[in-house]
Amino acid sequence: MIQVETIATLSGHQNPIFTVENSQKPEIIFTAGNDKGVVEWSLKTNSFIKVLFPVKSSVYALHAPKSAPILAAGERNGSINIYNFEEKTITNLLHHHKLPVFDIKSVSSKNELLVSSEDGCVSVWNMHTLDLLYAFKVSNQSVRVISISPDEKQVAFGCKDNMIRIYNLEDYSLLYELNEHTMPISALEFSTDGKQLLSGSRDAHLKIWDTSDFSLIETIPAHLFTIYGIAFHPKKPYFATASRDKSIKIWGSKDYQLKKTISFEKGYDCHRLSINKIIWETTHEHLISVSEDKLVKVWDVNFDDD
Repeated sequence: MIQVETIATLSGHQNPIFTVENSQKPEIIFTAGNDKGVVEWSLKTNSFIKVLFPVKSSVYALHAPKSAPILAAGERNGSINIYNFEEKTITNLLHHHKLPVFDIKSVSSKNELLVSSEDGCVSVWNMHTLDLLYAFKVSNQSVRVISISPDEKQVAFGCKDNMIRIYNLEDYSLLYELNEHTMPISALEFSTDGKQLLSGSRDAHLKIWDTSDFSLIETIPAHLFTIYGIAFHPKKPYFATASRDKSIKIWGSKDYQLKKTISFEKGYDCHRLSINKIIWETTHEHLISVSEDKLVKVWDVNFDDD
């Protein structure tokens, strides 16, 4: 039986929170949303540290690459702030997209940052010089989410046109187009072993794909409304999903069976509005969730095999 306990509820945001990211440093996370700044929190003391830097518009994407001392924040106005931890300031403001930036990921082996936008394009930047290397059209509508395979050979893009597109990371050539969802893609994540790709959509369905040929393994009616987050546990065979229906669900990654539902209706001190993003914290493997209700929640999830 999986046991779940609320460790902390972190308040301070004045508006909905859209994203959360682990720092390169242990027990530090960053959050951002509809406020005018990116916030740094301590998970050691479960407390606010500071507003790391101001922003001019809503932030939908944060990314802290493991191989560079930076934090990238993608704004609604299309710009990308690059905060350098060594210099303790914003050193670059990347201007290419004119429409909102929705996701940012990095490819360590190539020292590249990938940025997706409402304009349907993906831009590729050198992570060290921050020069624009490429920009290519993925969709005629928004590219909402990015997931990079663990071996860094493929990248998946989830789009507003209901499509998932798989590209080769060596030359950014299109490999597959997956067209099984009936509404826009809103969550996308490769499994930790790279053998599956999981997708969530505004259609509230979770789909599991076999990455050997990207055939569809299973479709699960996982939530009542849009799935906004999919997060594999870093060590154990489980993953979590989060939804606009205000619930977090824990699933087995071997059998895809629902193991636990965390919601207000189930008796948990859960979010009262849409849950917009979830991550597993790296030190103690706690689950972190952020919501439209302006709160950050820290969850202790104890599994059967603990």
